[in-house]
Formats: sequence, structure tokens, C-alpha cells
Amino acid sequence: MFGAIALNTLFWFVPLFALALVKLLLPLAAVRRIVTHRLMVIGRNWAAVNLAVLERFASIDWRGEGFDGLRYDGWYLVVANHQSWVDIFVLYRFLNKRIPFLKFFMKQQLMWFPIMGFAWWAMDMPFMKRYSAAYLARNPHLKGRDFETTRRACRKFRNTPTAVINFVEGTRFSREKRDRHAAPYRHLLRPRAGGFAVAMSSMGDLFDAVLDVTIVYPEGIAKFWDMCCGRHVTVRALLRTRPVETWLTEGDYENDRAWRRRVQSWLGGIWQEKDDLIQRTLDDRGSDD
Repeated sequence: MFGAIALNTLFWFVPLFALALVKLLLPLAAVRRIVTHRLMVIGRNWAAVNLAVLERFASIDWRGEGFDGLRYDGWYLVVANHQSWVDIFVLYRFLNKRIPFLKFFMKQQLMWFPIMGFAWWAMDMPFMKRYSAAYLARNPHLKGRDFETTRRACRKFRNTPTAVINFVEGTRFSREKRDRHAAPYRHLLRPRAGGFAVAMSSMGDLFDAVLDVTIVYPEGIAKFWDMCCGRHVTVRALLRTRPVETWLTEGDYENDRAWRRRVQSWLGGIWQEKDDLIQRTLDDRGSDD
């Protein structure tokens, strides 16, 4: 199965790389719009074939709730908990071709990843640059630069329907990380509100909804390699479509402390609901057994 996914990736990478070169060498707005559209078609087809491979060769029990009524021509901000690289396949399984091709917030260092960094750039993945508090203390002139990088990445999406996914925990969940950071949840890390807030203030007036996806692995967190080796995986994906409240689009995360706290509190409330939903799903699994 891994070989089939690798071959599929190689097959689609060839035309993707050719179009990416055109986008790089002919930086005209009209050309870039056409090329970007074709790159999105390649991305959707790549995801669709990978999913077909998983359906054929892997042992996966997929179950999703709440994914009806989405629009392919809409604008969405997707937030989800993050536990494994399998999460990406789960999101494509339930959202591919139902909403625009997903754009993932990525660390800016990944732009320099050999070959794939160029592909991610060509597909307009929004790159985020983060500085630690200690680094900013030594370099105060860089304060706010990370948010401006995210803001620029979001502005380019205002001209075409877009779905942006943000794993707001910032990293994959583990109990060790949860305990080290004293997260007040059983199954989640603390949400980081910065990227979410900047996306909302940059293009929140365009978003039709916030798609809140909760991913649960009732039999234990799935590992991609284990799945390739035939391990049975049970997946539950639960979607809550949340309205874009006006106040979420009208603040300044960097300079408005009251608004920043309100966003953090709002997102923390959603994360508590998500944590409770995960626990209920696990309890339901136990009762079924």
C-alpha cells in the first residue's frame, strides 16, 4: 500500500512540478490564477487516488457525522485536533471535493524542505513564522513579524474560494505534552489562538463558517506505518459547523488585549466541548464492546 501511495505521489508530482515552474518563472496575476487552479485539480486528484488505495488495501472503519450541506464554492476555516499524520488522510476522506482543496498552515521552515517545499509553495500553502518569547526578548524589533507573515499568506486567498485548515494545538497530542504544559483537557493540548485569530481578522468576512472537526481513534491513535502494514484502524470524524460571529473578524490580536483574551476564551470553550465529545465517543465504543 505504501508503494502505491508513493507511486501516486510521483505520478502527480511531475505535472505539479512543471506547473510550479511556470508559476515561478511567469509571475503574472492572470497566469498564476490559471496555474493555481490546475494545481488544485492535481491536489484533489492526488488525494482522491490515495483514498482509493486506502479503501482498497487498508483495513479502516471510517465513520463521519455532520459533513452534509458543505459547499465546494465556499470559504471555510477548518480547525481540528491533531494526533497523527493519519489525521490528514481523515480530513481529506471527509472533506475532499466537498469544500475547496485544503490549505494547511505550515511552519515556514518547511518551505525549504527539498522538492516538497517547492510544491507546497506552488499550491499556496500558508506558511507561518513563529518566534519564541525568549527570541523576541532578544530581538524586540521582530515583534509582530510572525503575525504579518500569516496575514500576508491569508490575503492571497481573498480572490478564490478557499478552505484553510489550522491544527490550533500546534503539534501532535501526547499525554507527556499534555502533562508538561498542564493542559486542562483529557485528550487535547491547549489551543494556540494566534494563527486562528490572524486568519479570522485577515479574511474572516469571507468565511461562510468555521468547520470544527473532532478526530477520534477509539482503538488507539492510528500510526500511518501501522496502517500500511495492515493494522485495523477505527476512525470517527465529527463535524460541528460554527457560524462566524462578527466580533471574531474585527479585532487586533497583537494590540487589543481584551479581544485577544476573548478569542482565547472562546477557543478554549470549543476545546472543552471537543474534549467532552472525544470522551463520550470513547465511552460509547466501550459500551458497544
